[in-house]
Amino acid sequence: MQGLHLTADLSGCKKNLGLMIDVESLRATCLKLVKASGLTAVNEVFHAFPGADQEETGGITGTVLLAESHLALHTWPELQAVTLDVYVCNYSTDNSEKASRLLNSLVRLFDPDEANRQSLERGQVGVIAS
Repeated sequence: MQGLHLTADLSGCKKNLGLMIDVESLRATCLKLVKASGLTAVNEVFHAFPGADQEETGGITGTVLLAESHLALHTWPELQAVTLDVYVCNYSTDNSEKASRLLNSLVRLFDPDEANRQSLERGQVGVIAS
């Protein structure tokens, strides 16, 4: 299947730190950004982790299943870090621009000091693996 897989490892995220620990707000924000990018959410799961001790709140892992494929993200509030993963299939239409729009919106949301981005073209047109 031909598609585009985008990732970003964000560090030094000082903006919107509250989203890194507020599962409901992060879920709502991700769904809003998915829709704004032109992609279609079909389901989602977000899970908040406990912190290392009673006084800390842990991070969140979230996944939005898309009609086009998926968004996954993981937050580490104690490290001011976020990892992002956006994959879209380009089966009947090219969703690459939408995927880029979504990833860019998420990066801007957390405004990191550093963002290590990766892009991988997956599959080949007209080739079916056996």
